[in-house]
Amino acid sequence: MAKQSAPQELAGIAPKLVEVTDEVLFGDVWERAGLSPRDRSLVTVSVLAALYRGEQLGHHLRVALENGLSVAELSEAITHLAFYAGWPNAMTAITRLKQIADEQAAA
Repeated sequence: MAKQSAPQELAGIAPKLVEVTDEVLFGDVWERAGLSPRDRSLVTVSVLAALYRGEQLGHHLRVALENGLSVAELSEAITHLAFYAGWPNAMTAITRLKQIADEQAAA
C-alpha cells in the first residue's frame, strides 16, 4: 500500500488536523484488515468522484493505481457511478484519470 499522510505544510496552520489525519485516518482506518488497500482505494475514489471532491480526487487516483487498481478498472468504476452520482461528476473524474494516466505514460 502507498503510505499516505496529510500535506505537512498544513501543520503550521492546522497541526491537530494533520495529526489526526495521519494517526487516525491513515494510521488506523486505512490500516484496518477488513478491506484491502486496493478495495479502500476503490471506495475512496468512488466517493470522492460522486461527491465532486476534485481537490482530493487526483491524489487518491494515484494511490489507487499504486494500490493495484488499473486505469481500466478505475474507468469502469467511474462509468458505473455516472448513473448513480451524475454525469458531470463522472466526466470530471474520468478527465482527471486520463490526465494522470497520460502523465504516467509519459514518465
